[in-house]
Amino acid sequence: MATAGKNLSDFGNEPLPDAKGFRFGIVVAEWNREVTGKLLEGAVNTLLQCGASEKDIQIIRVPGTFELPLGATWLAEEGKSDAVICLGCVIQGETPHFTYICQGVTQGITELNLRYKIPFVFGVLTTLNLQQAIDRAGGKYGNKGDEAALTALKMLEVRKNLKH
Repeated sequence: MATAGKNLSDFGNEPLPDAKGFRFGIVVAEWNREVTGKLLEGAVNTLLQCGASEKDIQIIRVPGTFELPLGATWLAEEGKSDAVICLGCVIQGETPHFTYICQGVTQGITELNLRYKIPFVFGVLTTLNLQQAIDRAGGKYGNKGDEAALTALKMLEVRKNLKH
């Protein structure tokens, strides 16, 4: 869904899922830190707002967005996360590097969802310029980190409902 005109932090009037008792891993890219730091802040704040405990949120940092799938794998292999949120930002430049990074990360996170059968949430901004990233990391379009945390919670709720 295109984010232009949509606030990523607006959850509407629906009740927020309960995060109490769940454990979350968050892997965040250091590259474009001014953006990814805001994504991390949004994700953590949303989890806490929904009842997660700070001790149930494990954060690791990796050098760049391309490294998110491996960092997420390490979190999953620890067995301490019910869901893993992957946060990064890739801004298109003058070379095809953007395309390769975006394709690799998308494929990697998709494979993790299928391999581990827990939610691995794609909280990666793929923008044409820095301003678009800022607008989606706490700016005029809200915060993709908020949306990623809510997605993790909703996926855990789906799994919980299927078990009952």
